[in-house]
Amino acid sequence: MYESFGNLLTAMVTPFDENLEVNYEKVKELSNKLVEEGNDGLVVLGTTGEVPTLSSEEKLEILRTVVNKVGDRANVIAGTGSYSTSESIKLSQEAEKIGVDGIMLVVPYYNKPPQYALYNHFKEVAESVDLPVMIYNVPSRTSRNIEPETVKELAKIKNIIAIKEASGDLGQVAELSLIEKEDFYIYSGDDMLTLPLMSLGGEGVVSVAGHVAAKEIKEMITQFKNGNPEKAKELNRKLIPVYNAIFIDTNPIPVKEALKITGFDPGDPRPPLYKLKTDKKEKLAKVLKEAGLV
Repeated sequence: MYESFGNLLTAMVTPFDENLEVNYEKVKELSNKLVEEGNDGLVVLGTTGEVPTLSSEEKLEILRTVVNKVGDRANVIAGTGSYSTSESIKLSQEAEKIGVDGIMLVVPYYNKPPQYALYNHFKEVAESVDLPVMIYNVPSRTSRNIEPETVKELAKIKNIIAIKEASGDLGQVAELSLIEKEDFYIYSGDDMLTLPLMSLGGEGVVSVAGHVAAKEIKEMITQFKNGNPEKAKELNRKLIPVYNAIFIDTNPIPVKEALKITGFDPGDPRPPLYKLKTDKKEKLAKVLKEAGLV
């Protein structure tokens, strides 16, 4: 039986220097900061990490850096999925050699595989490693939803143990909660839906807001898990403006700015993304201040 990756995982941004090169010292600092603030694990090389702009060499060096810095204190999950099954296998195997605790496989984007092809894709990648696997469903970015029936079949594969569900469809989450596998865990891929998802049996969240509000989100999750839903609801209400502000523009543009506002400079995003516009910076700063995060 596989244990969960934890309740609060943050999808880590990739720090860049002034020349938009990966700043590995800042990668160390940020991974340490996030773990010290209460994250149970870090998802590295995800959407929030600007993975489409990273070279293969950068991806591997980022993984090495994070594993070496916090691998003994938190779970490190590597985003190794892509729209190529063979490339996903290759990166997954390299990540396993580095010593990550699990891999996250996004639904293949752009080429829109049908459900039976999605099943084959995830099965082939999962069977190529001994690591536990989290599926990542984010149809707003991939243009393809992985349906609950497909996930139910994939859950029969021993090391497929989790899904990061970012479809925004709580009815779909309810269907996933019927999966009869003790070590299958459902994570919210949307900070705003963490509490509703946990009410349907979810394990926690792969967060973006966890960069600046990890302690508060962890407390909300803990209160819910400890049987205090009203207290969790109260804490969540205070976090809703933060969730909204963190997504005031395309992720991870605002969260990088939020880190700057709260005292950690991860640099600007790489093109085709760009730094946050002034008017939105002001709105973001106001929300963070009102939430007591600055």
